[in-house]
Amino acid sequence: MTDSSTRVRPDRRAELAAALAGVRSRIADACAAAGRDRAEVTMIAVTKTYPAVDVLALAELGVTDVGENRDQEAAAKAAEVAAAGVTPRWHFVGRLQRNKARSVVGYADAVHSVDSVRLARALDVAAAGRDRPLTALVQVSIDGDSARGGALPDSADPDVGLGAVAEAIAAAPALRLAGLMAVAPLGWEPERAFARLAEVAEWMRTLHPEATALSAGMSGDLEIAIRYGATHVRVGSALLGMRPTLR
Repeated sequence: MTDSSTRVRPDRRAELAAALAGVRSRIADACAAAGRDRAEVTMIAVTKTYPAVDVLALAELGVTDVGENRDQEAAAKAAEVAAAGVTPRWHFVGRLQRNKARSVVGYADAVHSVDSVRLARALDVAAAGRDRPLTALVQVSIDGDSARGGALPDSADPDVGLGAVAEAIAAAPALRLAGLMAVAPLGWEPERAFARLAEVAEWMRTLHPEATALSAGMSGDLEIAIRYGATHVRVGSALLGMRPTLR
């Protein structure tokens, strides 16, 4: 049940409804162009910097999956949304520090940004009391630069090598290895980035056939990501509008 503090303005609801219809049309068209079933692609509404009331409005419009990238904001927002009686699937999509693992597993259904064995182990310990495993995706550094986050696909590093991270998740009792996540690197055309990601995903599935999820593509490049196999697209500005610069 919502009260006046969690009731979206009619004009804002209309804005969100129109934007959502546009994004859904883009996804459907991209799936048709790629010869894929529309049901294969999940849209995650990335609501960072936007209030809980927008999440509630999106839920009323049929959005079931919501993404956040900073724990301090996400934890409070998830609690506010839950207090209003709404329970979307929460996806944590930002870079995650190990000391935030316990907080994140308290509300998130999936973490898309697991990029080290140490983080996988921290999440496994934190998620041990859950009633179901935490869905985990390995974030891949497509260009091999781990400074921006991401496991390294061509590395045997025991902490940040992609194979090691995937194995750590697969072996963790409280986690479920779902697949891969990536962001197109700065300076790379999306076509090049997602083609490379598709190669890495194919390699991953030879080792972990169950790891079929591919979280890739955002507002500006979701069509290209879908062409290269994305199963989850993370849409922010095209859905909610341009957000203020994060400090």
